[in-house]
Amino acid sequence: MNWTVFDYGEVIVKRTQAIPKLAATMGVAVEDFEPRYWDLRDPYDRGCADLEYWGGIGAALGVGVDAALSEELTQLDIEGWLDVEPTTIELLEALAEAGVALALLSNAPSSMGRVVERQDWAAHFRTLVFSGDLGFAKPDKRIYDVVAAKLDARPADCLFFDDRQVNVDGAIAAGWKAHRWLGAEEAKSQVG
Repeated sequence: MNWTVFDYGEVIVKRTQAIPKLAATMGVAVEDFEPRYWDLRDPYDRGCADLEYWGGIGAALGVGVDAALSEELTQLDIEGWLDVEPTTIELLEALAEAGVALALLSNAPSSMGRVVERQDWAAHFRTLVFSGDLGFAKPDKRIYDVVAAKLDARPADCLFFDDRQVNVDGAIAAGWKAHRWLGAEEAKSQVG
């Protein structure tokens, strides 16, 4: 069976707009907050706990983060990554209706994964994999191997779309077919 595998952030959903609200919640300037948000994201996507992530940002900014603040920041962050791209959702609906086997592979913390799994559009996917649950993330070859095994598929039977070229290159190195995400219209021509 051939599988079409989609990334989540900036493919299915738009780039988060929550950074100003997250910075305000921590009581810091956006220009101070945003670099830490991205710099510390990789360990978060690889499975560190919510409190560890937000605490790390807080430590870098001189702000104490307790469990309650961590929970508030986590919720705001997740909400920021839920604004779907309508053309992608239309593509997923069309592919699912046509019987295309769909899977999702996302570098995302486990807490985000649990919310994403409950979104209505997630029902189009037969399998959803989040790096935070595995302890490693794209472009590590292991994540592509794990997904192929979960799909009971040969790597060559997996077509992957991701907005980051490094992740596309990682998939190709793992034996997958992969393309950089340039929008739903472009992707339609690649799925066949």
